[in-house]
Amino acid sequence: MSLRSTLDFLLYDWLQAESLNQRERFADHSRETFDAVLDTCERIAREKYAPHNRTVDTQEPRFDGEKVILPQATHDAHKAFVESGMMSAAQDYEIGGMQLPFTLQAAANSFFAMASVSIGSNMLTSGNANLLMVHGTEMQKEVFAKNEFSGRWAGTMCLSEPQAGSSLSDVATRAVPDGADFQDDPLGPRYRLTGNKMWISSGDHELTENIVHIVLAKIPDENGKLVPGTRGISLFIVPKRMVDTQGRLTGERNDVALAGLNHKLGWRGTTNTLLNFGEGKFPVEGKAGAVGYRVGEPGKGLHCMFHMMNEARISVGTAAVMLGMAGYYASLEYAKTRPQGRPAGPAGKDSAKPQVRIIEHADVRRMLLAQKSYCEGSLALSLYCARLVDEQKTGTPQAIDDARLLLEVLTPIAKSWPSEWCLEANSLAIQIHGGYGYTRDFPVEQYWRDNRLNMIHEGTHGIQAADLLGRKVLMEDGRGMKLLAARMRETMARAAKVPALAAHAKALGEALQRVGTATQAAWSTGDPRSALTNAVPYMQAFGHTVLAWIWLDVATRALELDGTSAAPATAGKTGAAGYFFHYELPKIGAWLNVVENRDPTCTEMPEEAF
Repeated sequence: MSLRSTLDFLLYDWLQAESLNQRERFADHSRETFDAVLDTCERIAREKYAPHNRTVDTQEPRFDGEKVILPQATHDAHKAFVESGMMSAAQDYEIGGMQLPFTLQAAANSFFAMASVSIGSNMLTSGNANLLMVHGTEMQKEVFAKNEFSGRWAGTMCLSEPQAGSSLSDVATRAVPDGADFQDDPLGPRYRLTGNKMWISSGDHELTENIVHIVLAKIPDENGKLVPGTRGISLFIVPKRMVDTQGRLTGERNDVALAGLNHKLGWRGTTNTLLNFGEGKFPVEGKAGAVGYRVGEPGKGLHCMFHMMNEARISVGTAAVMLGMAGYYASLEYAKTRPQGRPAGPAGKDSAKPQVRIIEHADVRRMLLAQKSYCEGSLALSLYCARLVDEQKTGTPQAIDDARLLLEVLTPIAKSWPSEWCLEANSLAIQIHGGYGYTRDFPVEQYWRDNRLNMIHEGTHGIQAADLLGRKVLMEDGRGMKLLAARMRETMARAAKVPALAAHAKALGEALQRVGTATQAAWSTGDPRSALTNAVPYMQAFGHTVLAWIWLDVATRALELDGTSAAPATAGKTGAAGYFFHYELPKIGAWLNVVENRDPTCTEMPEEAF
């Protein structure tokens, strides 16, 4: 099945996206406008992105001493994306948006991610602007967010530092008030920032006339010392080029300097930078220090930043999904056309017979089905989360609260599960290609390299797992987990009435019960160190249970529409669901064993014994 037909089923048949048009915000839309958006994005991705995926991998960004040089193809793709209006597709009409459901925007953006994930900087720009729309002042929204949504400016997220990666409490970038009247600047309380930020994606380029950096920094106390921990972190807008209150460039460069480009395993088309703030290379009004405008209250920066971080986590998961899908489609096409080997009969293999296509071999079919189950299941999960975002914005009060809680629990899974298992799909795509898979003559090695970064982007597995087991399943007396379990039981009840799915429904019920038991066992001593020792196996088991639920729900809907399962699309969905329940869901037992026993093997290993 093509990506478009898969999206059509998930959007219209499964998620009932067309029903969103009954809500006031989306009343101007119809299936026709939704399809037109998908058509446009599919075409731009096919014409401007896909042909240049290898180009941006081999022609990496370079710095000529004054500016960063990117291939012309990147500029052309970015221009086409901006002109499509997709940067602000889900925003209000009043700021140039289309008021599309986020579900549709997420689906449409999947075409670009699959065609070439590292062209452009759209994900961070959108997340940056969305953060400002929630936490910024009216002036900050007008000057910065709107110019990002229009595509005139780009945005970044500056968290990590050379000495502080994921450990944000160790952030050392300083922000000091800029003059006695610093509170009176119309763009926000004005500060001077000094420090270094590392791993900043799209931190410098010439795709747009300006770049809006969202920067975490600490305001020193009255003794000039930085407050320890995350409670001292504040958030700042630091534009690359200075602007006035009308959003016009003043002609003065802010004191933000590119210190170097990082050269990564994948995503090579995106600049990844080390930025120096306030080193004096570009003094503003004759003084060193990067000018930044505070967003929100002092010391509340991490709270504000989580709005962007959570959005970015789901986006990273979606990028991982689409890279997995790209590898799946490439290996499926290869398997259908590559002749090799002969089937074994009662008398062994007959070398006189012609070779068969490798898709006829059982192990190749296993690898294809594994990819399909990982990638299409993850795509469904990503779109389900997008649908929750629309519910949170436009639903009834109860639906809004339910969506909020479900997103809290599902976000670590939506980020980490695809970045692990769609990477495995890319590995299987290489395996299907055999020796050719390791060469640059075929695209699957690049898909694997690009996808390997997503396991670290926006927080490692360990961080997401600690968030899930240490906070999300416990918050509000476990209401989010209880709500998710209730949704799963609704699916089980429907599936139990379908003979082909009844056994799967029973297996999901057993898995859900096991996850609940493991959650209680992990926390039975009340000791966080003991409970979180095996947080990653817990998240793997939790994620597999969630994906099993997603597949059961998708398969149930497919059979409701096509009870005979004769159609290839229906057979594909029930087959992938069957694979997941037979081959994948049973794995959770091994993962949960160590969780339930709070197995100390890893923590008790003496350092000198490694």
